[in-house]
Amino acid sequence: MVRILSKKSAAFIVALLLVNLADAHSKHTAPVKDTVFNSQAVLEIMKRVGDWQLQSWQTNGFRHKKTEWTNAALYTGLFDLTKVSGDKKYDEALINIGTSVGWNTGPNRLMADDYCVGQTYSLLYMKYKQPEMIAPFRHLADSILTLPFNEALDWKNGIQNREWAWCDALFMGPTALAYLSTATGNPAYLDKAVKLWWKTTNYLYDRQQRLYSRDGSFLNKKEKNGAKVFWSRGNGWVLAGLARVLENMPENDPRRDSLVTLFKDMAARVASLQQRDGSWHASLLDPDSYPIKETSGTGFFCYAILWGINHGLLSKSQYLPVAKKAWMAMVTSVQADGMLGYVQPIGASPDKVNEQSNEVYGTGAFLLAGAQLYQYLENHHRKL
Repeated sequence: MVRILSKKSAAFIVALLLVNLADAHSKHTAPVKDTVFNSQAVLEIMKRVGDWQLQSWQTNGFRHKKTEWTNAALYTGLFDLTKVSGDKKYDEALINIGTSVGWNTGPNRLMADDYCVGQTYSLLYMKYKQPEMIAPFRHLADSILTLPFNEALDWKNGIQNREWAWCDALFMGPTALAYLSTATGNPAYLDKAVKLWWKTTNYLYDRQQRLYSRDGSFLNKKEKNGAKVFWSRGNGWVLAGLARVLENMPENDPRRDSLVTLFKDMAARVASLQQRDGSWHASLLDPDSYPIKETSGTGFFCYAILWGINHGLLSKSQYLPVAKKAWMAMVTSVQADGMLGYVQPIGASPDKVNEQSNEVYGTGAFLLAGAQLYQYLENHHRKL
C-alpha cells in the first residue's frame, strides 16, 4: 500500500536529505546548521572563526608581522565581529596589538601594504577616542599628502614601494586614507585616495572585461585557455576596497557617481563569473585551470556585494542569490574547530588550494562578509 506523506513530513524528509548531502561534502567542515540563513547562525559561525584565530595566535604566535597587510586585512574583519556580536574581546585583541607596536604602521612607510593597518587604527580611534591610536599614521598620511606620485606604474624598479602599482594596493592604501579622513574630518586624505585610485585604475582596469590586471606585468599574460589573466583575490581586493572608500565618501561628493558606476560595473561582471559551487575559482576567466573553490577572493566578493545591497547600490533580487551561494561556499569551508580552508596562499596570480589552506586575510574576508550578511538579516526580519 502506498502511503501519502503530509506536506510537513515531505518537507522534513527533503530537509534531512539536504543536510545529509551537505554533511557528506566533507567530513572536516563545520556542522551544516551554520549554513542556515538567519542572523544567529551567521553570528555563531563568525564567532567560531574569529575565536579560532585568537586561539591560534595564543597557541602559535603570529605567523606574520603584526603590522603586515596580511594581518591588517584580518583586523578589519575582527573589528566588524565586535560590531555585530557586542563582544569586546575582539576589539581588545586589536587594541593590544596596536599598543604593542606603538600604533605604528609597517617599516616601508610609503608602501600601501605597510599602512593598510591604518584603517583599523582609525576605526578604533573613532570608537574609543584615544588620540595615540592614529597619531603615527596621521603623521605618515600628512607626508603622503605632500608627495606628487607622478611616476609611471610600470612594474619595475621597485615601483610598488612608492606608488599603488598593483591592484591589491586598492584595498591597502585608499581605504586607510579614507577612514583617516572620516576619523579626523580632514577631506585632504580622501582627496588623495580618490586621485590615486583613478591613477591605478586607468592603468590596470580593463574596461571591456570590467576587471583589473594584477600589475603591469600581467597586462598581456594569458591563461591556458587563451583568456587574459584576471586573478580572483586581486579583483576581490579591488571591489572590497572600493566599497570601503565609498563608505567614507559623502553622498553629495561630485566624485561619487563615477566610483559607484565602477562598483556596479565590476559587481555585475564578477557576479557573471560565479561558479556553480557558489565560489569564484582562483582564475576568473579560466576557472578550470584551478577547478576548486577559493575562499579569499570569494569572501571579498561576497562582502562587497552584500555591502552594495545594504547600501542600496545593488539590486536585492539580482544580487542576493549570488551572495547566498557565496556564503554557502564559504561556510562549508569552515572546519569544525573554526579554521577556514581553501584560502589561496600569498601570491600574485591564480594558484592551487586545498581544504587545509588557510591565511589570515581569508579569515578577514569571511568575517567582513558575515558582518554584512548579519546586518542584512537583522534589517530584514532575521531570516531569508
